[in-house]
Amino acid sequence: MAAEAITPDAESKARRGFLLALGAYLLWGLLPFYMKAVAHLPLAEVIAHRIVWSVPIAAAVLVWAGRTADFKVAIRSPRTIAMAGLTAALISVNWGIYVWAIAVDRTVETALGYYINPLVNVVVGALLLGERLDRLQIAAVVLAAVAVAVLTIDGGKLPWVSLALAFSFAAYGFFRKTLPIGPSQGFLLEVLLLSVPALGYIVFLIATGQDHFVSSNGTDTALLIGCGPVTAVPLLLFAFGAKLLRLSTIGIMQYIAPTMVFLIAVLIFDEPFGTTQAIAFALIWAALAVYSWSMLATARRATAVRAA
Repeated sequence: MAAEAITPDAESKARRGFLLALGAYLLWGLLPFYMKAVAHLPLAEVIAHRIVWSVPIAAAVLVWAGRTADFKVAIRSPRTIAMAGLTAALISVNWGIYVWAIAVDRTVETALGYYINPLVNVVVGALLLGERLDRLQIAAVVLAAVAVAVLTIDGGKLPWVSLALAFSFAAYGFFRKTLPIGPSQGFLLEVLLLSVPALGYIVFLIATGQDHFVSSNGTDTALLIGCGPVTAVPLLLFAFGAKLLRLSTIGIMQYIAPTMVFLIAVLIFDEPFGTTQAIAFALIWAALAVYSWSMLATARRATAVRAA
């Protein structure tokens, strides 16, 4: 059977998907700057505003995309609501650790966490979904485990920030697949569920004069409102971009954001990066190179089979 020709329409969709996903990863890569700007504000208040101000953006995008019918069906399903509650809790944990880590000058550890995440996804797939790992994938996971061991031995404790970020996001991705709705509808449902306690907490802070939204200066107010767009926009860009791209392309692009975060941490935030960290990162980068090679080889074989 002859290989299918790549149509101009397919090329246009792939190009659009690439630009949307690239925009998402670049915004995620620059996010530490914004998190530093709100580092003087209480963590819980920042998270609450991330949630509340994401709601109107997610809702507007859903209306614009004409996907409200799917959302209406979803909110009538108790099972969907329960699963969305679980994924919402997991992403909240991930957000909280990330914001806190940057505020206390542990940005390098967040970069390591998101480098590890793809390898954690491989392990989760093997353990929970019965997916078979090839030799290259096993080698990649072993290299990542050695990197964690190096950091643990040197520091006398597990690099819990990196591991918590990697595993919480992997768990979020795993359970997110169980939601029978698209990514934009799911995101709106998650932030809507989270907005109930978040809005209640914001009202409590305002009522007791402990807030930084009404009782503080205009800069803090603007920063708190801005927490919504910097949260929602990259997530939605990625959701729409990923639908137009091959998994192998997304797999390679996902290293853009942690690489930017790592460079920002070391070169701009001037966080310590010694010999042990260099060894650990070298091992992780080697693991990711091996993993990427395996992923590309699999994609090439699948393409060859389709073209046969």
